[in-house]
Amino acid sequence: MRFSGFDALFDRAKSLGRAKVAVAAAADKEVMEAIKLAEQEGLITPLLIGDVNQIKELAFEIGWNLESAKLIHEANPQDAAHRAVDAIVNGEADFLMKGLINSSDFLRAVLRPEGGLRTGRLLSHLAAFQVPGYSHLFFVTDGGMNIAPDLTQKKQILENSLFYLQRIGMELVNVIILAANEIVDPKMPATMDAKELVAMGKAGEFSGAIVEGPLALDGAVSAVALKHKGISSRINGEVDLILTPTIEVGNVLGKSMVYFAGATMAGIVLGAKVPIVLTSRSDTPRNKFMAITMAALSRTVS
Repeated sequence: MRFSGFDALFDRAKSLGRAKVAVAAAADKEVMEAIKLAEQEGLITPLLIGDVNQIKELAFEIGWNLESAKLIHEANPQDAAHRAVDAIVNGEADFLMKGLINSSDFLRAVLRPEGGLRTGRLLSHLAAFQVPGYSHLFFVTDGGMNIAPDLTQKKQILENSLFYLQRIGMELVNVIILAANEIVDPKMPATMDAKELVAMGKAGEFSGAIVEGPLALDGAVSAVALKHKGISSRINGEVDLILTPTIEVGNVLGKSMVYFAGATMAGIVLGAKVPIVLTSRSDTPRNKFMAITMAALSRTVS
């Protein structure tokens, strides 16, 4: 199963009924606009944690009556983050979203030693892209969390993404390990790591996935480019998931698609007990809404 775009992802998420989202330090206008949209679309029931007076003021400003929302007053952002994590631990919410709080403080609550959301897995970022002219939604990891992952970390990043994608319905995932070219060269560590990851795939370590690489971007998305280069590929340009060698590659790839190709993007953090919506300040409410949609599928991911 593949998703044709975010609408298909939304339809699947909505079919599960309303998810409960705990929003830490919720008094953020763009975050609340996204939460309002998701609530009105029947996707979520929100638990808004933060300065209740500020939350109510922003709700009035954006024309939201908060009728279906539960509000919990925690004026201090760090306390709000811990209360949001408590909501997950106590079963009050299905997934977590960051509001107006520093990311480090937010993640400190998520990863607290006692009563946190640790699983023993590495936290990693998974982004979904809908690119005009491309046949289906595809995913990129990791352009948002891990700076320069080594081979062991890349394996964990790939496992996080496959775990999520397969549980939301993608039984067979086509994975490309991205590099600058297809030649395995000790001077280019990304190609060496790609070779090892492909070997792991052939040994059955990534069940439900075809893993190929190293491969440059053109070969990842274009059968014509592969033919021109004389490269044989089972994926043949129909990639579902791209694993990038560094955070810079993932970040630039994603922003290039958005700003030069008109792509729509959303992303979540994986590796904790539940998916986490941790968006950028530059993301629009619509982008945040689509990230909420991705996380709302967390009820199929345990």
